[in-house]
Amino acid sequence: MGEIKQLGAANGGRFDMKIGAATVLDGVHLGDSIDVNDTCLTVKKFDDSHFTVGLAPETLRKTSLVELEPGSLVNLERAVLPTSRMGGHFFQGHVDGTGEIVSMVPEEDSLWIKVKTTKEILKYVVPKGYIAVDGTSLTVVDVFDDEECFNFMLVAYTQQKVVIPHV
Repeated sequence: MGEIKQLGAANGGRFDMKIGAATVLDGVHLGDSIDVNDTCLTVKKFDDSHFTVGLAPETLRKTSLVELEPGSLVNLERAVLPTSRMGGHFFQGHVDGTGEIVSMVPEEDSLWIKVKTTKEILKYVVPKGYIAVDGTSLTVVDVFDDEECFNFMLVAYTQQKVVIPHV
C-alpha cells in the first residue's frame, strides 16, 4: 500500500499525483508503470520514498482516483516481469468503470463486500469470475442483476493488506 501525499492541478494544466511508497520503488525507473488502485500509471519522477505520476483527463473521467485526497491509502503493484511467478489473476491495468461499496458485512474473520455498479459493467461480471476492485484481484461470489451489484469476500489476511476495508 501507499499513501497519497499530493493530488491536484500542476503547472501547465497537468494533474499530478504524488504517492508515498516503499516496496514498489525497489528497482523503479522513469517511465515504468505502477498500478495504483488498478489503474496503470507512468512514473514521471521518484526518489527513495515517493513517486509522481500524471493523470490524463480520460483517466480522471473513468476512475475514482480524482476522489482521493492527501492521506488516502491506495493499493500499489509493480508491473510483472515475464520471468516472475504469476499469482492472482491477469489484468491489463485499464479501468472500465467505477462502482460504490454499498455494504461490508463480517462473517467470522472474513468480510463480505457488496459493490453497486452500472448495467454496462455488470453484464461482464460473472459468479466465480474475477474482477479488480481498487487494485485488488478478487473472485466474484454472486451477481445481483436486480440490484446492479456483485459481491466478494475478503479473508482476514487480505483485509490487512488492501485498502478496501478502509474506505
